[in-house]
Amino acid sequence: MTGPVSGAEALTASWLTDALGTKVAAVRTEPVGTGQVSDSLRLFLTYAGDTALPSTMVAKVPAADPASRAAARAVRTYEVEASFYAEIADRLDAGIPTCYFSAYDPEPDEYAVLLADLAPALPGDQLAGITPQDAAAAITEMAALHAAGWDDPDLAALTWLNRHDADAAAFTAAMVTDLYTGFKDRYAADLDPEVISLIEDFLPSIGAYLAVREGPSTIAHGDFRADNLLFGGPRTAVLDWQTCAYGPGVADLSYLLGSSLPVEDRRSHEQELVRRYHTALTARGVQLTWDDCWTAYRRHVFHGIVMAIGAAMLVERTPRGDEMFRTMTTRHARHALDLHSLTLTG
Repeated sequence: MTGPVSGAEALTASWLTDALGTKVAAVRTEPVGTGQVSDSLRLFLTYAGDTALPSTMVAKVPAADPASRAAARAVRTYEVEASFYAEIADRLDAGIPTCYFSAYDPEPDEYAVLLADLAPALPGDQLAGITPQDAAAAITEMAALHAAGWDDPDLAALTWLNRHDADAAAFTAAMVTDLYTGFKDRYAADLDPEVISLIEDFLPSIGAYLAVREGPSTIAHGDFRADNLLFGGPRTAVLDWQTCAYGPGVADLSYLLGSSLPVEDRRSHEQELVRRYHTALTARGVQLTWDDCWTAYRRHVFHGIVMAIGAAMLVERTPRGDEMFRTMTTRHARHALDLHSLTLTG
């Protein structure tokens, strides 16, 4: 059986022939996307005979950068994404690209997934932010995903997906707290003092914040933001399932609006967008009161702070990455301040 690959150079015509089950005569590749934990490439495929397979696909493989590879191993991103496409994706009625191949090998921590190329749909711009209209379209897909997995015992039984326990929470809390020293050294000069103060007020309670999982769980994406969404197709597509987990779905909503809307747009449209999520979720049969939804939304704004500190200090450093982490950290901190979310972190 065809296995995963060690990197982009292994995406040969021979390997693709085995992976796709049809003869690939030639392949040309080009980098695509802005991912920092794995490498993504568009494949231009020439087949030896007739096939229903498309002439282009997108491949995701282990990152060439050693720091990004180490970060991926630490948080199991390659295992998680390969498992998502192999075991869950095809049962979800949402904007998820078709997967033609998925494999993972735990010993070398290598993986590969071959996905539908959704061009000419375009990704959101994390730095500029997305419009409230694009956020609304993304929320429609988010609600469909969450409703499909709401309190699902089969998902809860998947050990690669249900990774939350006391040890995992303590590990993440300790890691982020340790990484914050370097994060502050790198970014504090470019962040407003109130942003730094918010983070430092939050960090003493990070352990309790991560340990408490109140309410129902579902399949949560974990990094639901502009760069991981494609707009302009038949429906908004959700990419990069490397951090998905069985957990509080509303955290995805807090993270999307906090990370991907410019602050003033988020303030102006926040209530209507959270209402949109709640309405779409309950229309699919989910039992969730508005008060519980809004409280969870406020509490989970800190998911973005945790992600920003961890990702910034673990993956390969790039100029765009630095600007992105500064922008996202500022947006998340102002989100927490606006919603008085520190009162909910115990």
